[in-house]
Amino acid sequence: MSTITGGCHCGAIRYEVEGKAIVHALCHCRDCRLHAGAPVVGWTMYPDGAVKVTKGEPKVYRSSEHGRRHFCGACGTGLFYVNANMMPGIIDIQSATYDDPDVVPATMQIQVAERLRWMERAHELPAFERYPPQP
Repeated sequence: MSTITGGCHCGAIRYEVEGKAIVHALCHCRDCRLHAGAPVVGWTMYPDGAVKVTKGEPKVYRSSEHGRRHFCGACGTGLFYVNANMMPGIIDIQSATYDDPDVVPATMQIQVAERLRWMERAHELPAFERYPPQP
Protein backbone atom coordinates (compact mmCIF):
# COMPACT_ATOMS: atom_id res chain seq x y z
CA MET A 1 0.00 0.00 0.00
CA SER A 2 1.44 3.38 -0.98
CA THR A 3 1.58 6.44 1.26
CA ILE A 4 1.20 9.93 -0.14
CA THR A 5 2.26 12.92 1.92
CA GLY A 6 1.33 16.56 1.65
CA GLY A 7 0.58 19.73 3.49
CA CYS A 8 -0.07 23.44 3.41
CA HIS A 9 2.12 26.20 1.99
CA CYS A 10 3.67 27.26 5.32
CA GLY A 11 4.20 23.73 6.68
CA ALA A 12 1.95 24.13 9.74
CA ILE A 13 -0.34 21.31 8.51
CA ARG A 14 0.99 17.97 7.26
CA TYR A 15 -0.97 14.87 6.28
CA GLU A 16 -0.56 11.43 4.82
CA VAL A 17 -2.98 9.30 2.86
CA GLU A 18 -2.88 5.52 2.43
CA GLY A 19 -4.25 3.49 -0.43
CA LYS A 20 -5.56 4.08 -3.90
CA ALA A 21 -7.59 7.15 -4.86
CA ILE A 22 -11.20 6.55 -5.83
CA VAL A 23 -10.99 9.32 -8.43
CA HIS A 24 -9.04 12.50 -9.16
CA ALA A 25 -11.30 15.18 -10.63
CA LEU A 26 -10.66 18.74 -11.74
CA CYS A 27 -13.60 20.74 -10.40
CA HIS A 28 -14.89 23.85 -12.15
CA CYS A 29 -17.70 24.76 -9.71
CA ARG A 30 -18.02 28.32 -8.49
CA ASP A 31 -17.69 27.32 -4.81
CA CYS A 32 -14.30 25.68 -5.41
CA ARG A 33 -13.12 28.58 -7.56
CA LEU A 34 -14.05 31.14 -4.91
CA HIS A 35 -12.60 29.18 -2.02
CA ALA A 36 -9.30 28.51 -3.82
CA GLY A 37 -9.05 31.75 -5.78
CA ALA A 38 -8.26 29.63 -8.84
CA PRO A 39 -10.11 28.80 -12.09
CA VAL A 40 -10.11 25.05 -11.34
CA VAL A 41 -9.32 22.85 -8.31
CA GLY A 42 -8.02 19.28 -8.34
CA TRP A 43 -9.69 16.96 -5.82
CA THR A 44 -8.61 13.40 -5.08
CA MET A 45 -11.31 11.32 -3.41
CA TYR A 46 -10.50 8.71 -0.74
CA PRO A 47 -12.37 6.77 1.94
CA ASP A 48 -12.54 8.98 5.05
CA GLY A 49 -10.23 6.78 7.13
CA ALA A 50 -7.42 6.90 4.54
CA VAL A 51 -6.32 10.43 5.53
CA LYS A 52 -4.38 11.18 8.70
CA VAL A 53 -3.26 14.66 9.75
CA THR A 54 0.26 14.23 11.13
CA LYS A 55 1.04 17.83 12.10
CA GLY A 56 -1.16 20.74 13.14
CA GLU A 57 -4.91 21.00 13.04
CA PRO A 58 -6.80 22.41 10.07
CA LYS A 59 -9.50 25.02 10.56
CA VAL A 60 -12.95 24.07 9.26
CA TYR A 61 -15.15 26.39 7.21
CA ARG A 62 -18.83 25.57 6.77
CA SER A 63 -19.11 26.41 3.07
CA SER A 64 -22.68 25.12 2.65
CA GLU A 65 -25.35 23.36 4.68
CA HIS A 66 -23.44 20.07 4.59
CA GLY A 67 -20.07 20.98 3.03
CA ARG A 68 -16.99 21.48 5.21
CA ARG A 69 -13.73 22.85 3.83
CA HIS A 70 -10.59 22.25 5.88
CA PHE A 71 -7.71 24.71 5.51
CA CYS A 72 -4.60 25.99 7.25
CA GLY A 73 -5.43 28.81 9.64
CA ALA A 74 -1.92 30.26 9.28
CA CYS A 75 -1.45 30.46 5.49
CA GLY A 76 -4.97 29.77 4.17
CA THR A 77 -4.12 26.74 2.00
CA GLY A 78 -7.21 24.67 1.25
CA LEU A 79 -6.66 21.00 2.11
CA PHE A 80 -9.77 18.81 2.45
CA TYR A 81 -13.49 18.81 1.68
CA VAL A 82 -16.15 16.62 3.27
CA ASN A 83 -19.89 16.47 2.74
CA ALA A 84 -21.41 13.72 4.89
CA ASN A 85 -24.80 14.22 3.25
CA MET A 86 -23.77 14.00 -0.41
CA MET A 87 -20.63 11.82 -0.06
CA PRO A 88 -20.83 9.85 3.22
CA GLY A 89 -17.55 8.23 4.27
CA ILE A 90 -15.55 10.18 1.67
CA ILE A 91 -12.90 12.88 1.98
CA ASP A 92 -11.55 14.96 -0.90
CA ILE A 93 -7.95 16.18 -0.81
CA GLN A 94 -6.81 19.19 -2.83
CA SER A 95 -4.32 17.33 -4.99
CA ALA A 96 -2.04 20.34 -5.51
CA THR A 97 -1.13 20.06 -1.81
CA TYR A 98 0.61 16.69 -2.30
CA ASP A 99 4.38 16.79 -1.92
CA ASP A 100 4.41 15.24 -5.41
CA PRO A 101 1.20 16.35 -7.19
CA ASP A 102 2.09 14.19 -10.22
CA VAL A 103 1.70 10.99 -8.18
CA VAL A 104 -2.06 10.73 -8.88
CA PRO A 105 -2.96 11.97 -12.38
CA ALA A 106 -6.36 13.61 -12.90
CA THR A 107 -8.92 11.32 -14.52
CA MET A 108 -11.83 13.66 -15.26
CA GLN A 109 -13.27 17.17 -15.14
CA ILE A 110 -16.46 17.83 -13.17
CA GLN A 111 -18.94 20.68 -12.81
CA VAL A 112 -18.10 21.81 -16.34
CA ALA A 113 -21.53 23.46 -16.52
CA GLU A 114 -19.94 26.15 -14.29
CA ARG A 115 -16.55 26.23 -16.06
CA LEU A 116 -15.23 29.66 -16.98
CA ARG A 117 -15.61 30.03 -20.75
CA TRP A 118 -11.95 30.96 -21.21
CA MET A 119 -10.85 27.75 -19.47
CA GLU A 120 -12.32 25.68 -22.33
CA ARG A 121 -9.34 26.65 -24.50
CA ALA A 122 -6.69 27.39 -21.87
CA HIS A 123 -4.50 24.59 -23.25
CA GLU A 124 -4.20 26.59 -26.51
CA LEU A 125 -2.66 29.68 -24.86
CA PRO A 126 1.05 30.48 -25.32
CA ALA A 127 3.16 28.72 -22.68
CA PHE A 128 6.46 29.82 -21.10
CA GLU A 129 8.83 27.85 -18.85
CA ARG A 130 8.76 30.74 -16.36
CA TYR A 131 7.73 34.29 -17.35
CA PRO A 132 6.90 35.73 -20.78
CA PRO A 133 9.61 37.76 -22.52
CA GLN A 134 9.61 41.44 -21.64
CA PRO A 135 8.98 43.94 -24.47
